[in-house]
Amino acid sequence: VQLQASGGGVVQAGASLRLSCTASGDTLADYAIGWFRQAPGKEREGLSCTTSDDLARHTVNSLKGRFTISRDNAKNTFYLQMNNLKPGDTAVYYCAADLDIDNYSGEYYCRDGSDEFDYWGQGTLVTVSS
Repeated sequence: VQLQASGGGVVQAGASLRLSCTASGDTLADYAIGWFRQAPGKEREGLSCTTSDDLARHTVNSLKGRFTISRDNAKNTFYLQMNNLKPGDTAVYYCAADLDIDNYSGEYYCRDGSDEFDYWGQGTLVTVSS
């Protein structure tokens, strides 16, 4: 499966953005999905992940209430809604997908299982100015 991320840009603090990740080559409904980010000089960070059945959705505690993952299998697309953006959210954001056959939870995927994701989008840059 190929993933195409989009929706990044330059915004002011307090703004909202919705990132999109469109899959091609296979049916997204069979995949666990996730969003990650990497800021300059920092390690990659898992943000929000969910399983193919969307029953084990997880968002890291520090972002709960501001970031939300969702999926639209009919459009083969998933999203990351980001609200009340802060300068500390500036990073390259990546989407990822893994054929969901191991019954991992969204929490596992985001916290420890980033290497389980076999497919990654190219990244989209989000810059938040103060």
